[in-house]
Amino acid sequence: MECLRRTFLVLFICFFSDSWAHTPGHRTRYEPNWASLDQRPLPRWYDEAKVGIFLHYGVYSVPSFGSEWFWHYWINLRKPDYIRFMQRNYKPDFTYQQFADQFTAELFNATQWALLFKDSGAKYVVLTSKHHDGYTLWPSKYSFGWNSVDVGPKRDIIKELASAVRSVSDLKFGLYYSLYEWVNRLWIDDKAHQLLQQHYVDYKVRPEQMELVQEYLPEILWSDGDQEAPAQYWRSEEFIAWLYNDSPVRETIVTNDRWGFGTACMHGDFYNCADRFNPGVLQRHKWENAFTLDRTSWGQRFDVTLADFMSSKDVIKEIVTTVSCNGNVLINVGPTKYGTILPIFEERLRDMGRWLSINGEGIYGSSPWIYQNDTLTPDVWYTQGKESNSTIAVIYAFVLEYPYDTNELEIYPLGKDISIFRNVLLTGLDFGMDNEVINKQTTQISMLGMENTKINWTATHNKLRIVFPPKHHIDKRGLEYAWTFKISIA
Repeated sequence: MECLRRTFLVLFICFFSDSWAHTPGHRTRYEPNWASLDQRPLPRWYDEAKVGIFLHYGVYSVPSFGSEWFWHYWINLRKPDYIRFMQRNYKPDFTYQQFADQFTAELFNATQWALLFKDSGAKYVVLTSKHHDGYTLWPSKYSFGWNSVDVGPKRDIIKELASAVRSVSDLKFGLYYSLYEWVNRLWIDDKAHQLLQQHYVDYKVRPEQMELVQEYLPEILWSDGDQEAPAQYWRSEEFIAWLYNDSPVRETIVTNDRWGFGTACMHGDFYNCADRFNPGVLQRHKWENAFTLDRTSWGQRFDVTLADFMSSKDVIKEIVTTVSCNGNVLINVGPTKYGTILPIFEERLRDMGRWLSINGEGIYGSSPWIYQNDTLTPDVWYTQGKESNSTIAVIYAFVLEYPYDTNELEIYPLGKDISIFRNVLLTGLDFGMDNEVINKQTTQISMLGMENTKINWTATHNKLRIVFPPKHHIDKRGLEYAWTFKISIA
C-alpha cells in the first residue's frame, strides 16, 4: 500500500520536473540544431536556485535619465524628453561617447556588491557584459577604445565582480551579452546586404562570446539583442553546441531563449519570452521572470519618484507567484556611475533576504504543486517541497494578504473538487477509501518562522481551516510581506 500511495505522486513530480532538473551524468554530444540542443537537460543548480540578481551597468549610467536605451532614444528616435535633457545640461556638440569619460566607478567595491547579493538570498547574479551601445565591461580585444579598461573606470569590472562573488559567496556568476549594437559599422553593413553576409558575427560577436566564456567562465549566458535577425544569421545553434559540448563550462552553463527572432519561448535552457514575463499559470518548460525594481528602467536613473519603485511586498509577491509556476526570478538593479547601489535598491534586497531566510525552505529547491494557487481563497500560492521517508507530500502555502478581519484562513491545498476511486485520489495521493483526506493522524502543519508555536487547525474533507498565531507574536518574529504554512502529509 505504501508503494501505491507514493506512486501517483511520483508520476506527477516526474512529469513536471524530470525534464528540467538533471544532475550531469554521462556526456552527450549535441548537434548544432535546435532538435538536438533542446534535448539537453537543465543543470539542476538552476532549477533549485530560484532567485537571481540582474545588473544593468554601463555608460548609460552616466546621464541616468529615462532608460538604458538613452543613446537610441536621443539620437535615433529623437524623443523630445531626451532632446530637452541634453539641451539643458550639455553643450550642443556633446556626444554619447563623451559620457564614457564620466563613467568613473570610483566607488565600485565588488566585494561589497557580492556580500549584498549574498545577504539578499539570491543564488546567482548576471552582469551586463555589453549592452546595445557596444561598450564592454571587460577589455575586449574586439572593442578597442570602447571598453571599461580603455576609457572610463580603467578597470575590468567583470573580472573584479566575478572574483568577489566566487570568493565571498556560493552564488553562481553569469553574464548578459547583447548580440546587436546600434551603431556598429559591421552590423549596419550586414543589414545593408540583407544579412546575406555575416561579417559582424565573424569579427565581433563570435570572438567576444568565446572570449567571455573562456576568460570568465560564466555559468549563465544571458543573450539579448537578437530581435533584428534570425538565429541562422547569428549562428546561434553552432555556438550553443560548442557551449554544451566543448566549452570549459559545458556541465553547468545555462542559456536563455534570445538567440534570433522566433526563438523566444521556443529554444533555450530556460525561457524569458518577454521582459517581466509572469504568466500566472504553470509552464511546462523552465522559465525566468526578469523584472526591474524600478518599474520602467533597467539602468539607474534619477528622473524617478518613490511610486516608480516596487515595494518589498511587491517583490515577495513576484517571487512567490513565479516560483509556484515553475519559474525563477531575476531581479534587476541599476548601479550608479560611481559604482554604488542606491539605498532604496539595497533596502529591497535586504528585505528580500530576511524574508527568504525564514521562508526560503518553501522556495529553494521546490517544485510546482498540483495546484499553483488556491481555488477558494485569493492570494494563496503553493509549492511542493521534498518529501522524506515519513511523508508523501510536503506542501507550502504562501499567504500574500494577511486575514486581518478573522485571523483565519480557509484553503483547499488538494483542490476543491476531488474524488477517491479505488483508494486513489485523482490528485495523485492515496489516503484510503471513505477517509478524511487531511486529518490529524496524517497531517502536520507549522508556520515558517513560528516553528515552536502550535498551529490550531481543522479539516473537513479537503478544506483546511488554519488559525494564525496572535498577530503581535508574528510581528515580533519579523514575519511580514507573505506568511508561509508548511503542510506535511504522511
